[in-house]
Amino acid sequence: MIRWWVSALQLTELFVSVAVHLLYGLYIFSSAVAGDFSQTMYGWFFKPNMNLVVKEDEPRGTSKSTTNGDDLPPIVLVHGIFGFGKGRLGGLSYFAGAEKKDEKVLVPDLGSLTSIYDRARELFYYLKGGQVDYGEEHSKACGHSQFGRIYEQGHYSEWDEDHPIHFVGHSAGAQVVRVLQQMLADKAFKGYENTSENWVLSLTSLSGAFNGTTRTYLDGMQPEDGRTMKPICLLQILRLGVIIYDWLDIGMLKDYYNFGFDHFNMTWKKMGILGLFHCLLGNTGPFASGDWILPDLTIQGSMQLNCHLQTFPNTYYFNYATKRTTKIMGFTVPSSIFGIHPLLFIRVLQMSQWSFPPDVSPPYKGYRDEDWHENDGALNTISTTHPRIPIEHPSCHITNDSECLPLQSGIWYYKIVEADHIFFIVNRERAGVQFDLIYDSIFERCRKHVFRKTPQNLPNEAHPNQ
Repeated sequence: MIRWWVSALQLTELFVSVAVHLLYGLYIFSSAVAGDFSQTMYGWFFKPNMNLVVKEDEPRGTSKSTTNGDDLPPIVLVHGIFGFGKGRLGGLSYFAGAEKKDEKVLVPDLGSLTSIYDRARELFYYLKGGQVDYGEEHSKACGHSQFGRIYEQGHYSEWDEDHPIHFVGHSAGAQVVRVLQQMLADKAFKGYENTSENWVLSLTSLSGAFNGTTRTYLDGMQPEDGRTMKPICLLQILRLGVIIYDWLDIGMLKDYYNFGFDHFNMTWKKMGILGLFHCLLGNTGPFASGDWILPDLTIQGSMQLNCHLQTFPNTYYFNYATKRTTKIMGFTVPSSIFGIHPLLFIRVLQMSQWSFPPDVSPPYKGYRDEDWHENDGALNTISTTHPRIPIEHPSCHITNDSECLPLQSGIWYYKIVEADHIFFIVNRERAGVQFDLIYDSIFERCRKHVFRKTPQNLPNEAHPNQ
């Protein structure tokens, strides 16, 4: 009887999780469609008079040709899991409009569910230009095409050691940048023998997924290996939905939102019905080979990545770690009811009570369940501060941004923020004034406190000796 009750509770939890995630996905999608529709209707009914040309006088002493904004390194915002870049979901912004705070910001659109490795490769070619090359060995091992999307023109083709870049990554986006930087150091891009880790000037993370998360096991990854999925779980339902979505290959929908698996050729035109059955049965595709993002977000998967990733001495690192839990009488519980997004509330509660099954070996030596109880609903706080497993990297905990000035390179500065995992993305109103405080601090740090040779001169800012 007890087993029946446990099974019933598990199925109920699965149903609630599926319903909440589906409703939130539909809400985001419908919001984007509604925004595009209203913008189109406004353009129809309030079409401006194209015959009138209004030219504003520029202030004396300034012009586009005389400002040095072009000399500034771009700030690249890298989205996390289920994220999207500029051009997807209509006019909706993953970073809730933060990209408008600086005149030189790039927001790439990477695979929302592709592996950390594949996304790092995509990000390189997005910036430098050319056709995405996933590498012959990796592509054969994972069963997908070696080449992907073509960028006729790189978004920052001059990128090199003398023209480095600031990166800001949310969630898995931060780990993508770390893998990319290691690839640059290892000269892993064919035809680019001059790459180095110094192409990355700084990395700022918002809830960075550096050490994995116990949520992956709650969603359906097997804690025994961190790579396979349980037979019945939220991720299995996601897997089926993604396969069917890609197989149907509805151009208008995929232009609006794409999971990023085009290089797996899962469309009906290329694999037919028989291929669909093989994918659904788990014989082929990204979920069969493990070349998707969830295995990279388990503790075991993150450890495998971290074994090959370095903290580089000439790069500046700053992290905003997040938590939405507190301790009451020794127990970790959600710190708020209304301050946690409904999408995350159940997971905050579950993650705060998580423990590895007693018959499963801990993922690393010295692992303790209680270290992983603080969380933001998607990632454990211990994972978002700095890389720490299997080897702890140099770090410094601060409470105020000014405490780390002047910045030292090669150290992971981190600040713990009371916020859930999606507090600083998609919906700007949720974060309120904290949204501006965080992003203004990030952009100011990039523009005024992070440099290798000489301080940067901002547009319209006088030189010190003038």
